[in-house]
Amino acid sequence: MMNNKKRPTLQDVADHLGITKMTVSRYLRNPQLVAENTRQKIAQAIELFGYIPNRVPDILSNSKSRAIGVLLPSFTNHVFADVLKGIESVTDAAGYQTMLAHYGYSEHKEEQRIESLLSYNVDGLILSENHHTPRTLKMLEVANIPVIEIMDTHELGLQQTIGFDNVVAAQTMTDTMIARGCQNIVYFSARMDKRTTLKMKGYELAMKKHRLKPRFIATEESSSFTLGGQQLRLALDKYPQMDGIFCTNDDLAIGALFECQRLGIQVPEQIAIAGFHGHDVGRSITPRLASVITPRFEIGKVAAEQLLHRLMQQPPQSHLIDLGYQIYIGESI
Repeated sequence: MMNNKKRPTLQDVADHLGITKMTVSRYLRNPQLVAENTRQKIAQAIELFGYIPNRVPDILSNSKSRAIGVLLPSFTNHVFADVLKGIESVTDAAGYQTMLAHYGYSEHKEEQRIESLLSYNVDGLILSENHHTPRTLKMLEVANIPVIEIMDTHELGLQQTIGFDNVVAAQTMTDTMIARGCQNIVYFSARMDKRTTLKMKGYELAMKKHRLKPRFIATEESSSFTLGGQQLRLALDKYPQMDGIFCTNDDLAIGALFECQRLGIQVPEQIAIAGFHGHDVGRSITPRLASVITPRFEIGKVAAEQLLHRLMQQPPQSHLIDLGYQIYIGESI
Protein backbone atom coordinates (compact mmCIF):
# COMPACT_ATOMS: atom_id res chain seq x y z
CA MET A 1 0.00 0.00 0.00
CA MET A 2 1.02 3.65 -0.27
CA ASN A 3 3.28 5.16 2.36
CA ASN A 4 4.52 8.63 3.13
CA LYS A 5 7.99 8.31 1.63
CA LYS A 6 9.11 11.34 -0.38
CA ARG A 7 9.77 10.78 -4.05
CA PRO A 8 13.55 11.09 -4.64
CA THR A 9 14.71 14.24 -6.41
CA LEU A 10 17.67 15.15 -8.57
CA GLN A 11 19.13 16.93 -5.54
CA ASP A 12 18.89 13.73 -3.45
CA VAL A 13 21.02 11.87 -6.00
CA ALA A 14 23.53 14.73 -6.17
CA ASP A 15 23.80 15.03 -2.38
CA HIS A 16 24.32 11.28 -2.03
CA LEU A 17 27.28 11.42 -4.42
CA GLY A 18 28.66 14.76 -3.24
CA ILE A 19 28.40 16.32 -6.70
CA THR A 20 26.36 19.16 -8.15
CA LYS A 21 22.77 18.82 -9.27
CA MET A 22 23.86 20.22 -12.64
CA THR A 23 26.25 17.28 -13.14
CA VAL A 24 23.46 14.78 -12.57
CA SER A 25 21.18 16.75 -14.90
CA ARG A 26 23.91 16.80 -17.57
CA TYR A 27 24.28 13.01 -17.24
CA LEU A 28 20.53 12.52 -17.73
CA ARG A 29 20.54 14.68 -20.86
CA ASN A 30 23.68 13.07 -22.34
CA PRO A 31 25.82 10.62 -20.33
CA GLN A 32 28.80 11.20 -22.68
CA LEU A 33 29.12 14.73 -21.30
CA VAL A 34 30.15 13.29 -17.91
CA ALA A 35 33.41 11.54 -17.01
CA GLU A 36 33.20 7.75 -17.16
CA ASN A 37 33.86 7.21 -13.43
CA THR A 38 31.18 9.76 -12.52
CA ARG A 39 28.78 8.21 -15.04
CA GLN A 40 29.05 4.85 -13.30
CA LYS A 41 28.47 6.38 -9.86
CA ILE A 42 25.41 8.34 -11.04
CA ALA A 43 23.93 5.27 -12.74
CA GLN A 44 24.36 3.25 -9.54
CA ALA A 45 22.81 6.00 -7.42
CA ILE A 46 19.81 6.34 -9.76
CA GLU A 47 19.28 2.57 -9.50
CA LEU A 48 19.62 2.71 -5.71
CA PHE A 49 17.15 5.55 -5.26
CA GLY A 50 14.74 4.37 -7.96
CA TYR A 51 14.93 7.93 -9.28
CA ILE A 52 12.37 8.77 -12.02
CA PRO A 53 13.01 11.85 -14.20
CA ASN A 54 10.07 14.26 -13.99
CA ARG A 55 9.08 15.85 -17.30
CA VAL A 56 6.37 17.95 -15.71
CA PRO A 57 7.41 21.61 -15.17
CA ASP A 58 8.75 22.17 -11.66
CA ILE A 59 5.94 24.54 -10.76
CA LEU A 60 3.47 21.70 -11.31
CA SER A 61 5.56 18.78 -10.09
CA ASN A 62 3.78 18.53 -6.75
CA SER A 63 0.29 18.89 -8.21
CA LYS A 64 -2.12 16.17 -9.28
CA SER A 65 -1.94 15.47 -12.99
CA ARG A 66 -5.50 14.10 -13.19
CA ALA A 67 -4.09 11.43 -15.47
CA ILE A 68 -4.13 7.65 -15.07
CA GLY A 69 -1.46 5.48 -16.68
CA VAL A 70 -2.80 2.31 -18.33
CA LEU A 71 -0.45 -0.46 -19.51
CA LEU A 72 -1.90 -2.81 -22.15
CA PRO A 73 -0.03 -5.70 -23.80
CA SER A 74 -1.87 -5.25 -27.12
CA PHE A 75 -3.84 -2.50 -28.85
CA THR A 76 -5.34 -4.91 -31.41
CA ASN A 77 -6.61 -7.58 -29.01
CA HIS A 78 -10.39 -7.21 -28.48
CA VAL A 79 -9.94 -8.30 -24.85
CA PHE A 80 -8.04 -5.14 -23.98
CA ALA A 81 -10.20 -2.91 -26.16
CA ASP A 82 -13.10 -3.93 -23.92
CA VAL A 83 -11.03 -3.37 -20.77
CA LEU A 84 -10.12 0.13 -21.96
CA LYS A 85 -13.78 0.96 -22.64
CA GLY A 86 -14.54 -0.02 -19.05
CA ILE A 87 -11.73 2.15 -17.69
CA GLU A 88 -12.71 5.21 -19.72
CA SER A 89 -16.39 4.84 -18.82
CA VAL A 90 -15.25 5.88 -15.34
CA THR A 91 -12.26 8.17 -15.95
CA ASP A 92 -14.02 10.29 -18.59
CA ALA A 93 -16.94 10.99 -16.26
CA ALA A 94 -14.55 11.88 -13.44
CA GLY A 95 -12.48 14.27 -15.57
CA TYR A 96 -9.36 12.09 -15.66
CA GLN A 97 -7.25 11.45 -18.75
CA THR A 98 -5.96 7.98 -19.58
CA MET A 99 -2.36 7.82 -20.74
CA LEU A 100 -1.97 4.55 -22.65
CA ALA A 101 1.19 2.54 -23.15
CA HIS A 102 1.71 -0.68 -25.10
CA TYR A 103 4.33 -3.21 -24.01
CA GLY A 104 3.78 -6.23 -26.25
CA TYR A 105 3.83 -8.80 -23.41
CA SER A 106 7.47 -7.89 -22.67
CA GLU A 107 8.53 -7.27 -19.05
CA HIS A 108 11.45 -5.15 -20.28
CA LYS A 109 9.18 -2.97 -22.41
CA GLU A 110 6.74 -2.72 -19.53
CA GLU A 111 9.58 -1.38 -17.37
CA GLN A 112 10.39 1.29 -19.99
CA ARG A 113 6.76 2.30 -20.43
CA ILE A 114 6.16 2.55 -16.68
CA GLU A 115 9.24 4.74 -16.30
CA SER A 116 7.90 7.01 -19.04
CA LEU A 117 4.42 7.24 -17.51
CA LEU A 118 5.79 7.95 -14.05
CA SER A 119 7.98 10.70 -15.49
CA TYR A 120 4.75 12.47 -16.48
CA ASN A 121 3.59 12.33 -12.88
CA VAL A 122 0.48 10.18 -13.42
CA ASP A 123 -1.71 9.90 -10.33
CA GLY A 124 -2.10 6.12 -10.52
CA LEU A 125 -1.43 3.07 -12.68
CA ILE A 126 -3.53 0.19 -14.01
CA LEU A 127 -1.27 -2.68 -15.07
CA SER A 128 -2.25 -5.77 -17.07
CA GLU A 129 0.38 -8.04 -15.52
CA ASN A 130 1.36 -9.08 -12.01
CA HIS A 131 4.91 -10.17 -12.85
CA HIS A 132 7.46 -7.35 -13.17
CA THR A 133 11.20 -6.74 -13.38
CA PRO A 134 13.05 -5.84 -10.14
CA ARG A 135 13.55 -2.29 -11.45
CA THR A 136 9.83 -1.93 -12.17
CA LEU A 137 9.05 -3.02 -8.63
CA LYS A 138 11.53 -0.47 -7.29
CA MET A 139 10.02 2.34 -9.38
CA LEU A 140 6.49 1.49 -8.27
CA GLU A 141 7.58 1.47 -4.63
CA VAL A 142 9.31 4.82 -4.95
CA ALA A 143 6.50 6.45 -6.97
CA ASN A 144 4.15 5.89 -4.01
CA ILE A 145 0.94 6.02 -6.05
CA PRO A 146 -2.04 3.64 -6.25
CA VAL A 147 -1.37 0.64 -8.51
CA ILE A 148 -3.97 -1.90 -9.64
CA GLU A 149 -3.13 -5.12 -11.49
CA ILE A 150 -5.90 -6.59 -13.61
CA MET A 151 -6.94 -9.70 -15.57
CA ASP A 152 -5.95 -12.49 -13.16
CA THR A 153 -6.77 -13.21 -9.52
CA HIS A 154 -4.96 -16.52 -9.19
CA GLU A 155 -2.16 -14.72 -7.35
CA LEU A 156 -2.13 -11.69 -5.06
CA GLY A 157 -0.62 -8.56 -6.58
CA LEU A 158 1.37 -5.61 -5.28
CA GLN A 159 -1.51 -3.55 -3.88
CA GLN A 160 -4.84 -4.50 -5.40
CA THR A 161 -5.80 -7.17 -7.95
CA ILE A 162 -9.01 -7.23 -10.03
CA GLY A 163 -10.08 -9.86 -12.56
CA PHE A 164 -10.88 -13.57 -12.57
CA ASP A 165 -9.03 -16.82 -11.89
CA ASN A 166 -7.63 -18.06 -15.21
CA VAL A 167 -6.70 -21.45 -13.78
CA VAL A 168 -10.17 -22.17 -12.38
CA ALA A 169 -11.90 -20.85 -15.52
CA ALA A 170 -9.87 -23.12 -17.81
CA GLN A 171 -10.34 -26.06 -15.48
CA THR A 172 -14.12 -25.56 -15.47
CA MET A 173 -14.34 -25.45 -19.28
CA THR A 174 -12.23 -28.61 -19.54
CA ASP A 175 -14.46 -30.33 -16.98
CA THR A 176 -17.48 -29.28 -19.06
CA MET A 177 -16.03 -30.74 -22.26
CA ILE A 178 -15.22 -34.01 -20.50
CA ALA A 179 -18.71 -34.19 -19.02
CA ARG A 180 -20.09 -33.84 -22.56
CA GLY A 181 -18.11 -36.88 -23.74
CA CYS A 182 -14.64 -35.65 -24.77
CA GLN A 183 -11.74 -37.89 -23.77
CA ASN A 184 -8.88 -36.76 -26.01
CA ILE A 185 -8.84 -32.98 -25.65
CA VAL A 186 -5.87 -31.05 -27.05
CA TYR A 187 -5.02 -27.56 -25.80
CA PHE A 188 -4.09 -24.98 -28.48
CA SER A 189 -2.00 -22.05 -27.23
CA ALA A 190 -0.07 -19.09 -28.62
CA ARG A 191 2.37 -16.42 -27.46
CA MET A 192 2.90 -18.25 -24.14
CA ASP A 193 2.40 -15.22 -21.91
CA LYS A 194 1.68 -15.65 -18.19
CA ARG A 195 -2.11 -15.91 -18.52
CA THR A 196 -1.79 -18.53 -21.26
CA THR A 197 0.36 -20.69 -18.99
CA LEU A 198 -2.22 -20.30 -16.20
CA LYS A 199 -5.01 -21.48 -18.52
CA MET A 200 -2.85 -24.41 -19.60
CA LYS A 201 -2.38 -25.28 -15.94
CA GLY A 202 -6.15 -25.32 -15.40
CA TYR A 203 -6.67 -27.56 -18.43
CA GLU A 204 -3.93 -29.92 -17.26
CA LEU A 205 -5.38 -30.13 -13.73
CA ALA A 206 -8.80 -31.08 -15.12
CA MET A 207 -7.39 -33.70 -17.48
CA LYS A 208 -5.31 -35.33 -14.75
CA LYS A 209 -8.26 -35.24 -12.34
CA HIS A 210 -10.20 -37.37 -14.82
CA ARG A 211 -7.10 -39.55 -15.47
CA LEU A 212 -6.82 -38.33 -19.03
CA LYS A 213 -3.59 -37.43 -20.81
CA PRO A 214 -2.98 -33.68 -21.40
CA ARG A 215 -1.85 -32.84 -24.92
CA PHE A 216 -0.66 -29.49 -26.26
CA ILE A 217 -0.07 -27.63 -29.50
CA ALA A 218 1.96 -24.58 -28.45
CA THR A 219 3.74 -21.74 -30.22
CA GLU A 220 5.27 -18.35 -29.40
CA GLU A 221 3.46 -16.83 -32.42
CA SER A 222 0.64 -14.32 -32.00
CA SER A 223 -2.91 -15.64 -32.16
CA SER A 224 -4.93 -15.46 -35.37
CA PHE A 225 -7.63 -17.34 -37.25
CA THR A 226 -4.93 -18.56 -39.64
CA LEU A 227 -2.82 -19.91 -36.79
CA GLY A 228 -5.84 -21.77 -35.41
CA GLY A 229 -6.25 -23.51 -38.75
CA GLN A 230 -2.57 -24.40 -38.88
CA GLN A 231 -2.71 -25.83 -35.38
CA LEU A 232 -5.77 -27.91 -36.29
CA ARG A 233 -3.90 -29.56 -39.16
CA LEU A 234 -0.85 -30.15 -36.97
CA ALA A 235 -2.98 -31.67 -34.20
CA LEU A 236 -4.73 -34.02 -36.64
CA ASP A 237 -1.34 -35.43 -37.62
CA LYS A 238 0.08 -35.55 -34.10
CA TYR A 239 -3.03 -36.68 -32.21
CA PRO A 240 -5.28 -38.63 -34.62
CA GLN A 241 -7.59 -39.69 -31.75
CA MET A 242 -8.35 -36.05 -30.87
CA ASP A 243 -12.06 -35.52 -30.12
CA GLY A 244 -11.87 -32.08 -28.49
CA ILE A 245 -9.94 -28.82 -28.75
CA PHE A 246 -9.71 -26.17 -26.04
CA CYS A 247 -8.09 -22.95 -27.25
CA THR A 248 -6.41 -20.23 -25.23
CA ASN A 249 -8.61 -17.65 -27.02
CA ASP A 250 -11.48 -17.37 -29.48
CA ASP A 251 -9.24 -16.47 -32.43
CA LEU A 252 -7.55 -19.87 -32.41
CA ALA A 253 -10.86 -21.64 -31.77
CA ILE A 254 -12.61 -19.95 -34.70
CA GLY A 255 -9.66 -20.65 -36.99
CA ALA A 256 -9.72 -24.33 -35.96
CA LEU A 257 -13.50 -24.49 -36.49
CA PHE A 258 -13.24 -22.98 -39.99
CA GLU A 259 -10.48 -25.43 -40.87
CA CYS A 260 -12.63 -28.34 -39.68
CA GLN A 261 -15.39 -27.13 -41.99
CA ARG A 262 -12.96 -26.92 -44.93
CA LEU A 263 -11.80 -30.49 -44.23
CA GLY A 264 -15.33 -31.85 -43.81
CA ILE A 265 -14.90 -32.57 -40.08
CA GLN A 266 -18.18 -32.18 -38.20
CA VAL A 267 -18.20 -29.95 -35.11
CA PRO A 268 -19.03 -31.02 -32.44
CA GLU A 269 -19.92 -34.56 -33.59
CA GLN A 270 -16.34 -35.50 -34.52
CA ILE A 271 -14.35 -32.78 -32.75
CA ALA A 272 -15.67 -30.43 -30.06
CA ILE A 273 -14.14 -26.95 -29.95
CA ALA A 274 -14.10 -24.35 -27.14
CA GLY A 275 -12.48 -20.92 -26.94
CA PHE A 276 -11.78 -18.38 -24.22
CA HIS A 277 -13.14 -14.84 -23.61
CA GLY A 278 -16.53 -15.15 -25.35
CA HIS A 279 -16.28 -12.51 -28.08
CA ASP A 280 -19.43 -11.62 -30.02
CA VAL A 281 -18.00 -13.04 -33.24
CA GLY A 282 -18.14 -16.51 -31.72
CA ARG A 283 -21.93 -16.26 -31.50
CA SER A 284 -22.21 -15.06 -35.09
CA ILE A 285 -20.77 -18.19 -36.68
CA THR A 286 -22.27 -21.64 -37.21
CA PRO A 287 -22.03 -23.58 -35.00
CA ARG A 288 -21.96 -20.97 -32.25
CA LEU A 289 -18.63 -21.21 -30.42
CA ALA A 290 -18.49 -22.50 -26.85
CA SER A 291 -16.29 -20.22 -24.75
CA VAL A 292 -15.38 -18.94 -21.31
CA ILE A 293 -17.06 -15.53 -21.08
CA THR A 294 -14.82 -13.10 -19.20
CA PRO A 295 -15.94 -9.73 -17.75
CA ARG A 296 -13.49 -7.49 -19.63
CA PHE A 297 -15.53 -4.26 -19.53
CA GLU A 298 -16.39 -4.79 -15.87
CA ILE A 299 -12.73 -5.42 -14.99
CA GLY A 300 -11.75 -2.07 -16.50
CA LYS A 301 -14.70 -0.27 -14.90
CA VAL A 302 -14.09 -1.64 -11.39
CA ALA A 303 -10.34 -1.06 -11.66
CA ALA A 304 -10.87 2.61 -12.55
CA GLU A 305 -13.47 3.04 -9.79
CA GLN A 306 -11.18 1.52 -7.18
CA LEU A 307 -8.23 3.64 -8.33
CA LEU A 308 -10.21 6.88 -8.11
CA HIS A 309 -11.54 5.91 -4.69
CA ARG A 310 -8.00 5.41 -3.45
CA LEU A 311 -6.94 8.75 -4.93
CA MET A 312 -9.67 10.27 -2.75
CA GLN A 313 -8.03 8.55 0.25
CA GLN A 314 -10.75 5.91 0.53
CA PRO A 315 -9.56 2.46 1.61
CA PRO A 316 -9.64 -0.27 -1.07
CA GLN A 317 -12.80 -2.37 -1.21
CA SER A 318 -10.58 -5.46 -1.09
CA HIS A 319 -7.02 -6.34 -1.98
CA LEU A 320 -8.42 -8.95 -4.39
CA ILE A 321 -11.68 -8.55 -6.33
CA ASP A 322 -12.71 -11.62 -8.33
CA LEU A 323 -15.41 -10.77 -10.89
CA GLY A 324 -15.83 -14.38 -12.03
CA TYR A 325 -16.59 -15.83 -15.46
CA GLN A 326 -19.34 -17.78 -17.27
CA ILE A 327 -19.28 -20.97 -19.31
CA TYR A 328 -21.11 -20.57 -22.61
CA ILE A 329 -21.94 -23.95 -24.16
CA GLY A 330 -22.87 -22.64 -27.58
CA GLU A 331 -23.16 -25.35 -30.24
CA SER A 332 -19.54 -26.44 -30.68
CA ILE A 333 -19.11 -28.87 -27.74
